[in-house]
Amino acid sequence: MLSLQNAGKRFGARILFTEANWLITAKEKTALVGANGTGKSTLMKVLAGLETLDYGEMQRTRGMSIGYLPQEGLRLSGRTVFEECLTVFDELRAMETEIESVAGQMAILDRASAEYTSAAERYSMLQARFHALDGYALDAQVGTVLTGLGFGKEDWARRTEEFSGGWQMRIALAKLLLARPNLLLLDEPTNHLDLETRNWLESYLRAYPFGYVLISHDRYFLDVTVDRTVEVWNKKLNIYAGNYTKYLKQKEDRKAQLIAAYKNQRDQIEHLESFINRFRAQATKAKQVQSRIKELEKIERIEVPEEEPVIHFSFPQPPPSGRTVVTAKDLKKSYGEKQVLTGANSNGISFTIERGDRIALVGHNGAGKSTLIRLLTGVEAATSGTVQLGHNVVPEYFAQDQYKVLDPDARMIDEMNRAARKVPEVELRSLLGCFLFSGDDVFKTLGVLSGGERNRFALARILVSPSNFLLLDEPTNHLDMRAKDVLLEAIEAFSGTVIFVSHDRYFLDRLATKVMEVKDGNIEMYPGGYADFVRDREAAEQGTAPKTAEAASVAPTVAPVAGSVAAANDGSAPAPGKEKVRRLNPIKLKQMEDRCAFLEEEVPRIEAAIATTETALGNFVSVAETERQTKLLDDLREQLTKLTAEWEELMMALEEQAALQ
Repeated sequence: MLSLQNAGKRFGARILFTEANWLITAKEKTALVGANGTGKSTLMKVLAGLETLDYGEMQRTRGMSIGYLPQEGLRLSGRTVFEECLTVFDELRAMETEIESVAGQMAILDRASAEYTSAAERYSMLQARFHALDGYALDAQVGTVLTGLGFGKEDWARRTEEFSGGWQMRIALAKLLLARPNLLLLDEPTNHLDLETRNWLESYLRAYPFGYVLISHDRYFLDVTVDRTVEVWNKKLNIYAGNYTKYLKQKEDRKAQLIAAYKNQRDQIEHLESFINRFRAQATKAKQVQSRIKELEKIERIEVPEEEPVIHFSFPQPPPSGRTVVTAKDLKKSYGEKQVLTGANSNGISFTIERGDRIALVGHNGAGKSTLIRLLTGVEAATSGTVQLGHNVVPEYFAQDQYKVLDPDARMIDEMNRAARKVPEVELRSLLGCFLFSGDDVFKTLGVLSGGERNRFALARILVSPSNFLLLDEPTNHLDMRAKDVLLEAIEAFSGTVIFVSHDRYFLDRLATKVMEVKDGNIEMYPGGYADFVRDREAAEQGTAPKTAEAASVAPTVAPVAGSVAAANDGSAPAPGKEKVRRLNPIKLKQMEDRCAFLEEEVPRIEAAIATTETALGNFVSVAETERQTKLLDDLREQLTKLTAEWEELMMALEEQAALQ
């Protein structure tokens, strides 16, 4: 569909990539990855036709459509959100207008005339094409996409210029998804999306009928949306089969092969040079020496490029706090008539956070996550209720707009030295480099940095001088994967308490030991990681008893206790793991039994398919066939894991129902 052939691109005197060959097929779902500055966004612009190649050529299928979403910079105005999205259907709307016009002509023409026959044929053709293009469902399509991207119905009639830059990018993304081009080019599409919207976009892209290329710093997002990874590395394009996680493994294997080849070549070169130096002066060996010299000149030298150094940074461990870090009781917050946090039955919310907890705060945009964090830090006062910090608790708050409180005249390196007087400056500069401040950048004043850059700096400063209670509101915004890894590693080794908001699923999965959901003015606390929270919430929606939700969380048959962790053990609600089991109606019970019977037949079938595929992999046919069989085996194993887990949950649920009979 689109191909690069011996393509190359310069940025000034620096070569970004050269001798690049890449065939993008009709339904290819690809991640474009590489270190910062390697030219990913530039390559994306080349594919979109916005920049030209300096070498080689690009070819694409005649008539193919390409849609491109840049990282930022789009501004829309002059229409409502709904009208702006409808502009992608201008051709269909013009067709609809013509259908109405032709219908009007037919109403006044003589049915026996040639003009009527011609008009009828035109009307029939237009109707058929309009129907084939789903022209009668334009409003429904627009509504579905806008809802998925987080726009409430009240937003549809607002003018686009009323929205901030992040929401403007959502509108641009909505238009691209509605246009359904043959090739989508999305440069950091998740930058301005919350977790719920990212989940929706993941599902939309998995079902997208054409190809797309993604740049993203969200590992989980890439893992679930792509089946090929293209890396810009060593000024080349390196193509890998599989998602981001598989790419990392394959890259390590290729790097090991490259290093082994480099060492073998060095041994060969040293052997030839030794022979030449030893016998250069002997006339009897002149012919052999010249032969070795020519052989040496023909060797194409293997280069092993320098990798970005891996930064490992540990928090200076803070003094320990008391066991109870925060106790909130009957907490409420409102802004005028707008009530944000009310608690169950308007009784306020109550909960306890204990030392060592790493709590992920989740909920849709506007639910009150940032408000709750500000209440816990004391930045805002509660409308009613109390927040009490425990013994020796020292909080540190990182806000989404943390850059606003920084001294614009201070230099970065000076601020870091003040925050961590015992940390060597070389380590501080390495840490700043990991957060994309390298070389002389560290001597810049904070006032010349953009908002995103100042937020990155503020986060780096927190790492060198942490308190024992960190409250982080969107710390992963503006960070690449390298910086996220440093932050993750540091927090995982941190002995204090952390409560954080993040829309990065990989970050949530790795870090959270508990999840607190803010929803409908109340909170619900879930022990376990984010994956456990998702499973419990799905179980609650399906009417089966969750395994890990605490008493104050999701089970509708348990008396609600204002979202409190401690309440699960105060005698007012059952203890964790002992929620009252509801008796299911006979129809639901029969559905579960039928599903269980199906799984008991399906699991052995998949196990047999796995055995067959493993046998086939033992007989090499071709590289392409091996890749296909490997992908099939991975899919079968993943399917087996899911179905086995589902069967076990169903069996437990059926046993509980049997005990109620």
